[in-house]
Amino acid sequence: MTSQMIELDAVQTVAFGGLALFAGYALTRAIPVLRRYNLPEPVLGGLLFALLAWWGQSRGTQFYQLDTSLQSPLMIAFFTTIGVNASLSLLKVSGRQVALFLLLASGFAVMQNLVGIGVASLFGLHPMFGVLAGSATLTGGPATGLAFAPMFEAAGLQGAESIAVTAAMAGIICGGVIGGPAVTVLIRRFGIVNHNAGRQAPTPVADVVSGNVIHEETDSAREFNALKCIVLLLLAMWAGSWVGRGFQALGLTLPAYIGAMLVGAALRNIDDYTGWLRLPVHTIELIGNVCLALFLAVALMNLRLWELAGMGLPLLVNLVLQVGLVALFVAPVFWLMGRDYDAAVMGGGFIGFMLGTTANAMAVMRTLVQRYGIAPRAFLVAPLVGAFFIDFSNALIITGFINFWPH
Repeated sequence: MTSQMIELDAVQTVAFGGLALFAGYALTRAIPVLRRYNLPEPVLGGLLFALLAWWGQSRGTQFYQLDTSLQSPLMIAFFTTIGVNASLSLLKVSGRQVALFLLLASGFAVMQNLVGIGVASLFGLHPMFGVLAGSATLTGGPATGLAFAPMFEAAGLQGAESIAVTAAMAGIICGGVIGGPAVTVLIRRFGIVNHNAGRQAPTPVADVVSGNVIHEETDSAREFNALKCIVLLLLAMWAGSWVGRGFQALGLTLPAYIGAMLVGAALRNIDDYTGWLRLPVHTIELIGNVCLALFLAVALMNLRLWELAGMGLPLLVNLVLQVGLVALFVAPVFWLMGRDYDAAVMGGGFIGFMLGTTANAMAVMRTLVQRYGIAPRAFLVAPLVGAFFIDFSNALIITGFINFWPH
């Protein structure tokens, strides 16, 4: 490797991610097909830089080295804003939809493992290869895959950590790229109309979900609300780190953002009941959108795509089957979740978190609503399932396969 590379610190890395993000916006404007099929700009920009790094790697050159220490705080901040939107009063309205969506996601996670085990059997591999390359890394993402890797090693699967990283990275790419086009085809195929579109002028989705009315703010009020939101989010992230440690002490393996998201949900519901905090949900939504975009750009441009290029044939076959399966499964999700526009947007979220992470799912759904209009029910149901409930369900599914599937 050449020694002449750019070494970026944490702040410079986020700034570089911002450049990747705007490169994604430039791509969607320059190439109409990308905009037509609603590919998320952070995914496109991050992949562009990752491909550039791969090109340099193939010629013995490393262009840049990133310090991704702010990547996790950006992710946790985004999911904290999701928690703030998780009102119990709204959950009562859509509780049945959340339960059905969770049932669909859990059933599909089991299907992912069965497909993976089938591929492992085809190539004469340990059956736990299929589980690790299935729901452990696709539904669970890299954090869950790495957390469970020692259990897979103990079950007899060699190289579990490398398999987890490779499968999860491939899933993240596919989840971000496939979701928008798949749902766009669905919307056009069935002529789906967004009946929410005429209810309100374009505003952040959270405001439509919460029912809050946005009033014109003075500059001082806007500054105070932004400051209040930032401080409350930071406090929720601080308190959430202690909640996360509590889960670890109980032996539960959960993503790092769960604690902060729970604290955010607690703050939201306390505010719903008391009115003490007067949380400006639209401002929190804006902060979350910015954190999500930067997180995705940094995460994707840091992917080592040359490791994916050298992945074994079994992983490649498994990935192709899993991507095809989840793309086909969008149709049942659409029909069972209501056969309307919100259900279609939920399908995009379903692809995002069943192949990658909930951040992917949110990016896909936000790209769709920017094109077709608000989808309040989708933005309530999909994040609750994808960012919280499926992690509990998937942990039980993975543990069940490790303990009860014949090795």
